[in-house]
Amino acid sequence: MASIREFGFTNPVLINEVGTIIAGHGRVLAATRMELEHVPCIRLSHLSEAQTRAYVIADNKLALNAGWDSELLANELADLHADEFDLGLLAFDPDELADLLDLPQEDVAPPDDFKEVDENIETEHECPKCGYKWSGGK
Repeated sequence: MASIREFGFTNPVLINEVGTIIAGHGRVLAATRMELEHVPCIRLSHLSEAQTRAYVIADNKLALNAGWDSELLANELADLHADEFDLGLLAFDPDELADLLDLPQEDVAPPDDFKEVDENIETEHECPKCGYKWSGGK
């Protein structure tokens, strides 16, 4: 949610020809919790059922395989920290940031008013573009 608030909805939800989400479940959950009425979607109607299942795996695995140049990452994070940018928006936990920046953890910890998402909240969402209905929570 924080990323969408800061940067906007920069990565559309991918759906199949009947509106089932292929990629973007987390973005839909965040949008639902933010009470957004619309989310950008791309319909991948050209994929077969096997290609769709394979894409779901590949999409997640490619993200896991991505790597960092640790020195360049540390330099960029240090510059952002010097610019007083909220590094918490970058999805690193405070321990990772403290290690990368060689700073005490309290210098990169979330703000006092940070609120964790309550996973027990029931949410429902219907994509206005594709009509896909989703409900989540416990």
